[in-house]
Amino acid sequence: MRARAGDRIILAGELVDQPTRAGEVVEARGADGGPPYVVQWEDGHTSTMFPGPGAVLRVAEGAGAAPQPPSGAQQEQGRLREWTVRVTIFERGDDTTATVALVSEAPEALTARGTSHRSSGDSSDPRIGDEIAVARALRRLADQVLATAEHEIEESTGEVDVTLRAR
Repeated sequence: MRARAGDRIILAGELVDQPTRAGEVVEARGADGGPPYVVQWEDGHTSTMFPGPGAVLRVAEGAGAAPQPPSGAQQEQGRLREWTVRVTIFERGDDTTATVALVSEAPEALTARGTSHRSSGDSSDPRIGDEIAVARALRRLADQVLATAEHEIEESTGEVDVTLRAR
């Protein structure tokens, strides 16, 4: 990972249910823009950070540089954003719980849970329980994203009872 002064960093919480932290890189102390980074966080604190293994970290380019579009993308001007979905699966006995978190530019992550239960007659393949729990969690997360969009449309337009359809 490489960053420079002015880049924005969004760091997911150590656990899925913890909020994200966002800030601006003040200084990159490593060679060629590598870590550690001095970051001015949105809460006003400044700290030196060195992203550890498994950290969900996103660096958004600062105002001085335009990100490159994905290969094969049209050459027209556009705005590139990146969202990450973090999935945690916990299995105990016949029960599986999946927790998903959407990490985006927003200061807080949206999270959702899904569960599955293996009946006594079901085969003992944990992948099936994982898939069901994750699918249910992602469906709930999608509903939250749509509800958030509905609320933001209502706030910006003054309309009441906006309803978006999932297609």
